[in-house]
Amino acid sequence: MRKVLVLCLAVCFVFALTALAFDDMGKSTTVNGWVSEDKCGAKNANEKGEACTKKCLAAGAKMVVVTDKDQKILMVDNPDALKGHEGHHVAVTGHMGKDSIHVESTKML
Repeated sequence: MRKVLVLCLAVCFVFALTALAFDDMGKSTTVNGWVSEDKCGAKNANEKGEACTKKCLAAGAKMVVVTDKDQKILMVDNPDALKGHEGHHVAVTGHMGKDSIHVESTKML
């Protein structure tokens, strides 16, 4: 009987830790940054990089957001959501991954 109780407590503890680890899941985050591409990344994260960003994206580069705070490069999971904002300074709201963002909305800054 004791073994069953200890086993049940251990399983409950594991579930509690898992729930705490995934507590941020499903929450939207807003980051300010520049819409750029993965070839040049932070180099084009300014008002002078719009033309280069558009050129590289047309050539097949992947769209990214370079954050203002720490110049972190976030891959955009759904680049169609940022269509028309190439090279712009924006506030992007979406679900964050480790190094990516799924865009829900965009606001020009």
